[in-house]
Amino acid sequence: MKISTQKKEKIDEQILSLIYYNSPKALFTGNIAQEIARDEEFTKSLLVDLKNKGLLLEIKKSPKGLPYLKRSRWALTDTAYQSYKNINKN
Repeated sequence: MKISTQKKEKIDEQILSLIYYNSPKALFTGNIAQEIARDEEFTKSLLVDLKNKGLLLEIKKSPKGLPYLKRSRWALTDTAYQSYKNINKN
């Protein structure tokens, strides 16, 4: 099944908004997928696209510095965070 570009952009907006409102806490892929009611693999592909656009950071280590073997956490880049902050002020 193919999803239109417009629908993907809407889902991207949901993801960015969710991560912004949970900032500074980074969220796991599974948590994001559950919140937006989407499949984890599909969500991961969208997260990677957003990372490639420079909007998200992929965190592959625990707060203790140990590498995650099979999962990642996601957070907004500083630039994306500031943009969302300015939007929400108005």
